[in-house]
Amino acid sequence: MLKTRTWIIGFAAVAVVLAVLAIRLSSPRSEGNIAVISQDGKVLREIDLSRVTEEYRFTVETDDGGSNEILVQPGRICVSEADCPDKICVKQGWLTDSPLPIVCAPHKLVIEIKGAADAVDAAAR
Repeated sequence: MLKTRTWIIGFAAVAVVLAVLAIRLSSPRSEGNIAVISQDGKVLREIDLSRVTEEYRFTVETDDGGSNEILVQPGRICVSEADCPDKICVKQGWLTDSPLPIVCAPHKLVIEIKGAADAVDAAAR
């Protein structure tokens, strides 16, 4: 009788843990969809990618005449054109929820997703 009760309690505890995990993993994140565009350490714009409904573009210019064209679509952002020599920022492609930022070192431009690193840390724990 005691063994049966122990098994039932153990099974119930595992079921509760699995249910909590399923709920947490299936619920949408409140953070991790804000694109922060900064240049030389100064925040230029913050864009809530979950609220973008139509594609649009804008240009970020440097003091010395350089420029990066930013393309924003629902749920994602990228550098579509740049006049830097290596164009690594363009080659990095789309940013959605990655903790890795898009970086244009010659123009001191960084595009990162706010909260993305925290979401990875929470999932890894």
